[in-house]
This record gives sequence, C-alpha cells and structure tokens, in this order.
Amino acid sequence: MAARPVGSITRGTTNPNRLRRVDRWTAATMAPLVRGPVAPPLVVDLGYGASPVTVLELAARLRRVRADVRVLGVEIDPARVDRGLAVADPPAVDFVLGGFEVPVPDGSPVVLVRALNVLRQYDEAQVVDAWTRMVARLVPGGALVEGTCDELGRLAAWVDVRRGEDGLPAPRTLTLAWRLAGLERPSVVAERLPKVLIHRNVPGEPVHALMTDLDRAWARHAPLGGYGARQRFVATVRELADRGWPVVGGPARWRLGELTVAWPSVAPAQPRV
Repeated sequence: MAARPVGSITRGTTNPNRLRRVDRWTAATMAPLVRGPVAPPLVVDLGYGASPVTVLELAARLRRVRADVRVLGVEIDPARVDRGLAVADPPAVDFVLGGFEVPVPDGSPVVLVRALNVLRQYDEAQVVDAWTRMVARLVPGGALVEGTCDELGRLAAWVDVRRGEDGLPAPRTLTLAWRLAGLERPSVVAERLPKVLIHRNVPGEPVHALMTDLDRAWARHAPLGGYGARQRFVATVRELADRGWPVVGGPARWRLGELTVAWPSVAPAQPRV
C-alpha cells in the first residue's frame, strides 16, 4: 500500500491571480535556479487548494524563464487532485496526491517547492518538521518558498528556505509584498506573516521591530505620496536600509511593493511557552 500523505487538508481557498506577487518574485529571483543544470527543471506547487488555477498560472509564468519547466501540483485531497488531472498537460503540468513528503512519481529531482497558505492552520511548533520534509526533496541549492497571502493576493509574505549542510532547513530571507495603491500602513501585512512569525509580532521580537520601523518610515515619507505610492514606498525602504536593516535587492523590486530582508534580522528571538 502507498504511504499515507503527510499533512492535513486545508480550507482550499483559491482565487485566480491570488499568488501573482509570489509568482512574480519567484520568476525573477529564482530564475538562476530554474535555468540551472537540471533539465528539465521540476517545480512543485504543494497544497494548491480547491482549484488547480494557481498551478497553471505558475507554469505559465515560469515558462517565460525556461520553456521546458515542469510543474507538479501536489494535494492531499483526492477530489482536488481529480480536478487538477482534468486540466493536466503532462509532462509540462501534472498533478498527484501527496503532502509534505512531496511525492514525485517518476523520481525527478525537484529544484523548487512553493507552499503558500498551507501551514497557516498548523501550530508554530510543527513548522520546522514540515520545512524539513519539504527541503529534503530538493536538489542541492534548491529552494522552498513558504508563506501566506490574503484572499485577493494584495498582501503576502514568504520565506526562502534552503537545505543546510546538516540537512535541516536554513531560511535565507523574508519577503513582504503589498498592493501599494490605497495602502494605509505597511504593518497591515503582519496578519499574513508566515506561521513561523505570525505569533511573533509582539514587543521584543525582531519582526515586531521591523513592522514598527516600517510604519514610522512610511509616515515620515507621507509628503511623497503626492508623487505616488511607489515613490513613498521606495523612500521608506531606503530609510530602513539606512537604519541598518539588511535589505536584499534594490529599487526595481521596491517599486513593485516588495521588501526582502535577510532572515537573521527577523528570526524569532524567544522560544514559545
């Protein structure tokens, strides 16, 4: 008998273009990985939900990076897998039953796993185990992109996780993304932080300090709002960098409403009790 998939069925909320922000970042930031020596590269969309639409969107966006990329949708709910198989186009796009063990029927090496809105329902203590299982399936240098977004994809946050030399998860960066039009304060994204951080937005924790500094800088640069939200946000991120936050990337990403910081600057400071 096949092993039981590891994990629990999620709510499955899915909307077209919900993951466009993480897809855009992935296509740009992970391009060297997708274009690497693995041919054809296999990308896994784990826990895609009630509709396979985000799998199809990811495949279309990554094909602009590399035409022969393969995308495998993995779901723990058999009914959701059946919906995926109805629109599958193997080997370019396929679907399979599974969970955090990341099953790949033909044993192909996995260069990237995307797991959005999957761990939100789990306890914080379960995150590292889930990360460990997923990164174990990656090729050397492969990446896990794990995080959360709102229902319309206007707010999102994710972690770039690799496999360390000891085989354990090694987070590299945290990325926050906003729809800048109409944004009142950047800290609203705190409600969409990845599970590993969402309960850490309290005084004394690094991620709380980041949210505080973001809001203060955003408020200070309010006069730039007359020139547009992008200019105001770029100035906000520049101030964070000047204050010592290890910002990754440059204005081209900031103008898209993205902020990426090195993981050590936001890693949880205190053990949960």
